[in-house]
Amino acid sequence: MKNTLAVLVLSSFFVFTACKKNETAETSTEKNENKKAEEFVIDSVIVKDSTKVTDSLKLTYTSKLLVFPGIKDKSLLDSIYFQNNKIKDFSKAGLQAYLENEKNNYFSSVKNDNKDWASDIAYAQDWYSSSHMNLISNTNGYLHIQYTGSGYEGGAHDNYGFSERIFDLKNNKKLELKDITSTPKAKLEAMLMKNIDNINSGTMDGDGSVKNSEMLLVEKIPASNNFYFDDKNLYFHYSPYEIAAFAAGDITIPISWEELKGTLNAEFKERMKIK
Repeated sequence: MKNTLAVLVLSSFFVFTACKKNETAETSTEKNENKKAEEFVIDSVIVKDSTKVTDSLKLTYTSKLLVFPGIKDKSLLDSIYFQNNKIKDFSKAGLQAYLENEKNNYFSSVKNDNKDWASDIAYAQDWYSSSHMNLISNTNGYLHIQYTGSGYEGGAHDNYGFSERIFDLKNNKKLELKDITSTPKAKLEAMLMKNIDNINSGTMDGDGSVKNSEMLLVEKIPASNNFYFDDKNLYFHYSPYEIAAFAAGDITIPISWEELKGTLNAEFKERMKIK
């Protein structure tokens, strides 16, 4: 009886010890993951300046670039700064110098291109160029950056646009649609057309909201690479004039994970914890 009791006590000890080890290992893994997230440093550089071309014409240049001191992979950095392919130095000082040079080039080009008639502008005008890189999220190793650009150089209104890009920090690459879903583009386009009014642009007329579908300029909505996602949906973002009239503004169309059920990439589904 004593031997049996001793065996039971010893067995319980080993089970308890194993559980504690598992809990410690899980806690250690969570701490390491949190530490990695904390160690992912993001900085930024901004240049904002203005100059007068004539008494009536003012130019303003604003630009912001994010800085990623922890990313060393050149192909990934080239993809992150895809709109600025002249960048060779990805350090904070290098990016600051790049923006200063871009500002000077912008001022010079506008002045030279308009020198013959700029003095004839009869009323005050403010022309500008603005571009920004904005960090939207960094979740499960997926870095979402939104690139915005806008400008005005005369005309009825200014112009603006958006570019959404997701970077897979685990695999050092820009995420493509095929990395998320195997759904054929034709089927995605049908879903986009079906869901176009699910998120309204907010444009109003005298009778209330104007539906996005009523301002379409295309017969089918392309499943472009301008996408992002959260835990509920895959979103496609369209700039003014891309699929609809300027009055519609920029349009975002969601496709739920439920609609894409059975077509999601296994690694993506696991990392995003999609059920």
